[in-house]
This record gives sequence, structure tokens and C-alpha cells, in this order.
Amino acid sequence: MKYHFNKIEAQWQKYWAENQTFRASNDSDKPKYYVLDMFPYPSGAGLHVGHPLGYIASDIYARYKRHKGFNVLHPQGYDSFGLPAEQYAIQTGQHPAVTTKENIERYREQLDKIGFSFDWSREVRTSDPDYYRWTQWIFIQLFDSWYDNKQDKARPISDLIEIFNTSGNTTVDAVCDSDVEAFSSEQWKSFSEKEQQAILLKYRLTYLAETEVNWCPQLGTVLANDEIVNGVSERGGFPVIRKKMTQWSMRISAYAERLLQGLQQIDWSDSLKESQRNWIGKSRGAMVTFQVKDYDHTIEVFTTRPDTIFGVTFMTLAPEHELVDIITTPQRKKAVEDYKKAAAQRSERERMADVKTISGVFTGAYAIHPFTKEPVPIWIGDYVLAGYGTGAVMAVPCGDQRDYDFARHFAGEPGMPKIKNIFRDADLSQSAHVSTPQTHIDHSDFLTGLPWKEALRVSIQKLEETNQGYGKINYRLRDAVFSRQRYWGEPFPVYYVDGMPQMIAQEHLPIRLPQVEKYLPTEQGDPPLGNSSMWAWDTKRNEVVANQEIDHQTVFPLELNTMPGWAGSSWYFFRYMDPHNEKEFVSKESQAYWENVDLYIGGSEHATGHLLYARFWTKFLKDRGWVSVEEPFKKLINQGMILGNSAFVYRLEGQNTFISHNKIGDHRVQPIHVDVSLVNTSNELDLEAFRNWRAEYKDANFILDDQGRYLVGREVEKMSKSKYNVVNPDDICQQYGADTLRMYEMFLGPLEQAKPWNTAGISGVHAFLKKLWNLYHNDEGFFVSEEKASQDSLRTLHKTIKKVTEDIENFHFNTAISTFMICVNELSAQKCNQREVLEPLAILVAPYAPHIAEELWKQLGHHQSVSEAPYPEFEQEHLVESQKEYPISFNGKVRFTMTLPLNLNKEEIEKQVMQHEKTQKQLEGRSPKKVIVVPGRIVNIVG
Repeated sequence: MKYHFNKIEAQWQKYWAENQTFRASNDSDKPKYYVLDMFPYPSGAGLHVGHPLGYIASDIYARYKRHKGFNVLHPQGYDSFGLPAEQYAIQTGQHPAVTTKENIERYREQLDKIGFSFDWSREVRTSDPDYYRWTQWIFIQLFDSWYDNKQDKARPISDLIEIFNTSGNTTVDAVCDSDVEAFSSEQWKSFSEKEQQAILLKYRLTYLAETEVNWCPQLGTVLANDEIVNGVSERGGFPVIRKKMTQWSMRISAYAERLLQGLQQIDWSDSLKESQRNWIGKSRGAMVTFQVKDYDHTIEVFTTRPDTIFGVTFMTLAPEHELVDIITTPQRKKAVEDYKKAAAQRSERERMADVKTISGVFTGAYAIHPFTKEPVPIWIGDYVLAGYGTGAVMAVPCGDQRDYDFARHFAGEPGMPKIKNIFRDADLSQSAHVSTPQTHIDHSDFLTGLPWKEALRVSIQKLEETNQGYGKINYRLRDAVFSRQRYWGEPFPVYYVDGMPQMIAQEHLPIRLPQVEKYLPTEQGDPPLGNSSMWAWDTKRNEVVANQEIDHQTVFPLELNTMPGWAGSSWYFFRYMDPHNEKEFVSKESQAYWENVDLYIGGSEHATGHLLYARFWTKFLKDRGWVSVEEPFKKLINQGMILGNSAFVYRLEGQNTFISHNKIGDHRVQPIHVDVSLVNTSNELDLEAFRNWRAEYKDANFILDDQGRYLVGREVEKMSKSKYNVVNPDDICQQYGADTLRMYEMFLGPLEQAKPWNTAGISGVHAFLKKLWNLYHNDEGFFVSEEKASQDSLRTLHKTIKKVTEDIENFHFNTAISTFMICVNELSAQKCNQREVLEPLAILVAPYAPHIAEELWKQLGHHQSVSEAPYPEFEQEHLVESQKEYPISFNGKVRFTMTLPLNLNKEEIEKQVMQHEKTQKQLEGRSPKKVIVVPGRIVNIVG
């Protein structure tokens, strides 16, 4: 009976949808298990075969946990705000909501064809107003909170106001702006309402501040560091510059230590944890204050090596540092201005990563050394970043290689003194000194003669005694910019009274995106929401009204920025627990039941973006009592990438002639990507299809190989539309079936590793599924016996149960599929068709190939989905060998084999071997000199 996979898969996908087979319950006696994928952004290109890799892995595990008796939550949705839809809107005028809806429909169609066990009743879309009303609500809660260092958690802003009213801020230990001044309760009460609001902004967990941002003029928006690659925007590859803007920011820095400590409690890969540790960047050292010579200004620097204070040769400020324009001398002004402009063209990431380029300019100004009182020249250099630490460093070339290279590069120029060596017996002729336990400090006043670690302690003590510094723990983690100058994002629930932000009350949420004529910034440079004529807030009617009604009495302007792409994804995992709740983002009961995500699968590229922000928001929500967990994701697996197998044609330089890859030789050629669909499995190009592919190749000429073929070159690269190496999963499902696609993607290699796609290899997996089908069928139809299975077949089954279970628990899906192939081959050789074996085998296969498993399960006489069947139990006794095939040797040479029970002793084995007709034939009536028997191993007859 033939395996009609297309018909079977369509039938079962329809059954699952109609019966809501995978709908999870919030009220179950079963233990819970929450499996989640990083939800996709629905792009216009749809899915390629690389996208479902993580989804297939999570689906296998979700189905497995259902078989093991768990109430499994395995939802899916869409991270549906994003720049691509907005860029398409700018080009075509089509509203991003329309584009997004069309893309989601395409994604859903593709996802359904692969047979995922998603609970679609819980689907969320971040661009749905019913969803983003709660994103807006969380933003308001962050605005209405501050971080109390004493209690080490966020508290309501009303608590802080109460403290200010009773005792001012002198007893408050809070995470706040660095320029907060002390005030008493009487002073607080004397401040105007606007002054009080301005002070509170310096404490709120989300606040307005003028910050250095990554501005992309072509996209018309600010970009986060993780949205920039090699100095250009990840989306579109546009230049990015640094500029100052008033932005909403999130005070994630308040949670730096908790974010670090929390990594010890979660099951993530060491590499991903290390990425977050490095991003948070905890270091211990000291803040040191330098007075600027001839100015009433000071420069604070953080250093991890205050013991090297006497080795300071110069100082370097970030080009964006606020003092640069003030202290630069007239003679150095042009050079400084030119350098600042050049630095603004480079992103922070580019500046951090570029350790080879040495650049800087002397400002002409000097600082005063805190101990020697000698002048220290002040430079600017783009290796110092305004947002890291204080935007200033004390340069110690004798102990820091970057400072050393800088000093050597500018040696002899004005403002660059000779390098000061403060390390005993250190050779600085080729490089800076690297401190070891034996390093001692020299030429350093009260530190001279001390081992450097002891000098570290003494230097901090001296700085504190002289009020010129203090010991400090520093974090590289900076507050996260939370504004984007674009249309397609969550609107802020904010209006402005006298320039101060006011929150819109919860009962009036969501504040919906308005209609706009254009999706570009306004002619005045305002964000796209500035194009709306209906974007003002009436505080009496509590609704959005026309801009022309703004009177600054009862009608006020609304915020023109929108939230960043990571806003909606920072809490969506909680919404899946209770997606239809209209009163709260998640009920306490639902959250208490599901707690957090047990298994999260997604890309490692989100390590310092989404994954960090989601942890931050979860900790905040826990502080304020809305959730019960400190971490959002217990276990996290980063799936590897499926790479494309790109094809290349080779054009002779200056000609419209293409030469076969195996004929290139010494020819000068230009390699050009060609669509992989034009190439067969033997790497032969379809010439006619190539000519019809694009107009410029219509009249192409070809130099073929000796067999009359045009062979393409191959290269493994990232799968991408621009490289024409994308393989559509729909085509694979149509030709081979979704079960084949699922198993092949897992069979390619370990889940966490990158692996190349090769369509030619998929036929082997398809052949396996046909062979599995044939175990249950003969030419006439379904053919499963009720007879007792053989011991060999039971051994094969239980060996498979043991190995596949171990593999699935360890996410070794590729080796599990190899085990299935061995199992089916063995059962086929054994001609096994017994229900005792084939019924549990159908359940075992179901997580990987659910469609064929459902069909076999139905044919076996069951009326419920195979997903409800309990997982087969491994029985050790079936793996215990009861017989042994003995090699029977004569004078050391094997002549035949005998199968004997393993429980026979030496005498019994010898007796049965000697009685065997083949033994008698070998001996030809002679009596052997000796019979050597090793039970369970060999029999050797001598003589």
C-alpha cells in the first residue's frame, strides 16, 4: 500500500485545527511544561528552510512532554512591529498594518504545513492594540517606579514622594541621575510642581534625558547598538552617526548586579551567559577627580587600576564629552571640531571593536594631577565613549597597551609627554607592562615599593582620605534608549504639560496609532507621528483629539516617538499564559500556574538585546508584585543556522560569456550568484532557464565542459534572498512531505551547530519514512498481526526506546533519527509486523513525524490523537541476551557457529558442541586432545 504523504498530512492538519488538539488548559491536574520559541517577525519573504529549525526542535520536545503526561503550553505569535513594514509603507504608501496582516497570513499558512503543535488559541501580535495596551501599561508602571538600593528592588514612586515630604532626599539610597542635589523636606515642599516633576524624573525607572544616540538619517530613527553591524544599520545597510537627542530611556543599569547574579540560576549555555556578563561588564576600582587647569570644572574618571595613578601621562575624553567645547583652546579648535565630526560617523560598536586605528587630537587644555599637582594634557580620542563610565580615561601608557600605542603614535607632538614608567624593572621598549603577582610599584610617592595589589588598596584609601576619589564598583551596562523616531511601533501613553511628561490613565488605554499621510519624518524633523492631524490629548474628555484643539489648558500634545522593537517582546511570554484577559496583562492565578518558560529556543544574536531586556522587565514586574518569578526563561537553547548552498556562474571579464566551473583554468572571471532552483543535484545549470531568469542574461553565451554541461560552483553561505540560495519549505513539503522536512532538518547535525542545507540528501529520510510505512502495510493494505513478537523484535524496540529517550532529553535529535533508521532496518529484516512492537513505535516516532504517526495510530484502531498516548516504557529485561552465537573453532580456525542458551555451564556447552554433526564431520572419528570452552565467548577444539 502506497504512502500518500500529501493526503495524510493535509487530513491531520485539518483534524488538529478543527479539534484544537494542542489547546492547553490553565486548570489541569497534570504537571505543567511551557515550551516557547522566540516569536518571528513576519517578513514579506516568508519562511525559508532555515527558519523552522528551532520551531521543529521545540515542537518535538513539546510533543514528547505531552506523551510523558504534562500539560504543555506551546504557543505562537508574531513580533509584528518592525522597520521592514514601515520601509515598504514609505515606498508604496500601503499602511504597515495591511502589509503585516498579509505577511502573517503567509507565515501562518507555511507554519501550518509543517505540522506544529502550537496552541493557536493563544496567538498574540505585538501590533494588536489589545496587546500593546499592556505594553503601554507596563511603561506607565516603570515611569511610576524608582529603585531603592537599600531594599534592592523597585518601589512605587508614591513611596519616594512620601519620603521627600517627610525627610527630603538625604536619607534616600536610590539609583538616580548623577546630578541630583540634596534637599530637605521643607525645600521639597517649596518647589513648584514642575520642579518636583523634574526631580522625580531623575529617579524614575523610565525617564527623559538628552543622550548620545545612534541616528540613522535614511531610516529616520535611532537604533540600538545591537541593530548596527559594522557601522551601518542592520536593516538596509545605511550609515549611522552619533548625535544628541532627548529620548526616553530605561534605567536597566539599576538591575545590573541582579542581572549578573541571576545568570547562576538559569540553564543557559556558558557562551551566552558570558556574552551577558561581558555586556554588563562589572569591574572594581575607583573614581578619581581631576581639576581642569584654569577652569572651575573637574573631570571624573573610573579606573580599575588606581595603583597606577602616578603613571598618568595624559587624559583622553570622548569626542562627545560635554567639556570638550569649553576647554579646547582657540589654536586647537578647528582640529578638534574636524575630529568630532569624523567620530560622529562611526557607531559605538565600530569604535569599540577597532583596536588597530589610532586617532586623537590634543585639546590644548590640561588637568591637574590629584597628588603631584603637575599638569596632565587632555586629548580627545574616539576609543573613549561618552556613554561608558564617565566618558574620560586617565591614560597610563606604561600599564595599558592601548594607551601605550596612543602615546607612541603621537610621541613628539605637542601635548604628548614621555611615557612615565612606574613599574619596577619593567621593559617598555616594545609594549606596555603586563602586571603579574611579582609586579611592584615604583616612582609613586606613598605607593613606591608596594606589590601592585597592595598598592591598589592603599591608593583607594588615600584618594578617599584626600577627598579626591573613592572606591567604586562599575558596570559597563548603560541605560537603554527607549525611543524610536518611526511610525510603526507602540505609541507612548504620554502627553506633555509645560514640557513635562504626564501618563494617561490605565482605563483610557490603548492609545492607538493614528492615521498619517506620510510615514517619513516631518519637514521640521519631527517623527512620523508629527504628520498626524489627530494627535493631541483632551484631559477632560480623555480621548485623542485634533491637533488644532491644543490650548495647553485642557488639550495637550502627545509624544511623537514610538517604542522600540524590543518593547513588546520583553513580556509576551506572560501574555500567552492568559491572552484574553481584559483586566490585567496576566492573572496571578495563571502566572502562578505556568510560572515561567521551561524551554526557550531561539538565536544567540539576541543575547544582549531581547534576552537582557526580557530579564530586566521580569525582575521589575516581580519587584512590584505582578509576577512571582525572577527569571523569564529557565532553560535556553540557541539553535544553529541552516546555511545555504549557494550556486555561482562565472562570467568572463568584459564579456557576456559564462564558462563552466571546471573549465575556468587561468581565465579571469567574475563569480555571480545564480538561483539554486536553476541547478540540478549534479550541479548542472539549466541554460534555457538561466537565459529566461533575468533580462541581462537573455543573450548569454556559454563555454561548456567536455561532456557538454555547464557546471556551477558551490559555496556554503548564510541563506538569504540576495544570494538566491533560499529553499522554500513549501516546495519540500509538496515534494517530500512535512514529516520528511522535519526529520531531515533534525538529521542534518547537532541542534546548536550551523550546518549546510543539501536538498539532495533529503531523499534518504523520505525513503526511511516509506520503509516505516511498509512495516505496517503489505501490497493489499494495513497488515499488523496480533501475534506475540519475537524476542529479537522486542529487543530492537526497547533498545530504540532507551536510546531515543536519552537523545530527546539531551536534545540530540540527529542521533535519535539515526536510531530510528537502524530500528526500522532491523524490524524490516526481522519481518516484524506485530502490534506489540509497532504500536509503541508509532508513539516513539510521533514527536518527529506526527502526520504519519497519527495515520498509523488510527489504522491501529485508536480513535484519539496519538499525541494523547502515553510514552512507551523501557523494559530492561528485553535487552538481556538469553542466547549466544558461539564461534566453534578447530585448532584456532572458526569452522561454524552455534546458537546456545547463555545459562549453560562449560560441561553442557561442550556436550552440545561435541554432539553437533559438523563437529563430528570435522573430527572424522578422532578424539580431540582438548576442548577449550569460555562461556559466553568461544569454543576451541584442539587436535
